[in-house]
Amino acid sequence: MNPHSSRRNFLTAGLGLPLAGLAAPAAAPAHRALGRTGLKVTPVGFGCMITSDPSVIAQAVDMGVNLFDTARGYQGGNNERMVGAALKGVRDKILLSTKSMARTGAQALEHLDTSLLTLGTDHVDIWYMHSKDSPDEISDDLLAAFESAKKQGKARFIGVSTHDLNVMADRVVQTGKLDVVLFTYNFTMGAGKDASIEKLRNAGVGLVAMKVMAPARAGRPSNRPQMMNPAGPLAALKWVIKNPGVASTIPSMTDTDQLEMNFRAMSEAFGSGDAKVLARLDEQIRPVYCRMCSECSGVCPKGVRVAETIRYLSYADFYGQFALGREHYLGLPEKVREVRCSDCSSCAVQCPNGVRIADRLSRAQEIFA
Repeated sequence: MNPHSSRRNFLTAGLGLPLAGLAAPAAAPAHRALGRTGLKVTPVGFGCMITSDPSVIAQAVDMGVNLFDTARGYQGGNNERMVGAALKGVRDKILLSTKSMARTGAQALEHLDTSLLTLGTDHVDIWYMHSKDSPDEISDDLLAAFESAKKQGKARFIGVSTHDLNVMADRVVQTGKLDVVLFTYNFTMGAGKDASIEKLRNAGVGLVAMKVMAPARAGRPSNRPQMMNPAGPLAALKWVIKNPGVASTIPSMTDTDQLEMNFRAMSEAFGSGDAKVLARLDEQIRPVYCRMCSECSGVCPKGVRVAETIRYLSYADFYGQFALGREHYLGLPEKVREVRCSDCSSCAVQCPNGVRIADRLSRAQEIFA
């Protein structure tokens, strides 16, 4: 039996969709304005972080997807190399974004030059300050470097990626210079980010959502997560793009089945059936999935960075990216990494959303240390 065909039949049955609908999308997707940039983006873009098959990227281009996102740090730089090769010859038909985790302007500009060389292009359409979750991380030095790259034409537009939109929104508006924000947004967060989305939208800032599926799999205490309802990913993506304030999304995709399923989200309205699927999934993942509400920030008396650690664990448990999670974990201060939650008789941190904090932290300490 063809395993690709078998998996497609399973997904088709689980979603109650005709096979032909998956194989041949009826029409090219509509586009949305990306803030004040003048760019028009498809509501579903392509997050390349865990992609290793360039043919999937090429097929996405053929289907009409026009936003492709990578980063200098993904797969040790190899992701940019693969993405550049996959998009060779169609560069003028698509929009390309990449990111730098640099903390200084000089380092950021060095990263950009390396990215352009690796991607095989003379510019990117969006260049992000990557993973900035505190307003002071958008320093004047970094901002000046990003503006310089924009003036030189190496980056058409500049932005920031963040896991905490509510904390960062005012700083983004205050600078008046950042064109796009890439932010964590999914059904587990409800209306908690709506005010910030509206504030940035009114300021002309384009919004792109990441981590839109929540976990692709529901984790267990072991390292063998249980697959979630196959209707979950489609419903989760539809939930995000029903918000008119979100111009596009960058769900990770590794194969054609995922691409075709995600493409459907652009032509199907979010309905009551989707809401029921997500309600069940929300309860299923509640003990293990961080909603990134930041309520645990600074609470641990031993200095454990709770939200960050649990987020790094999610890379391993939910996305199959152990190396990426461990790399981020090892970037934490040594004194933080030396803490063992198993040494505490009780945990001082209680998650308002029901995450089993001590269990998740202990697991991260066990597998990453």
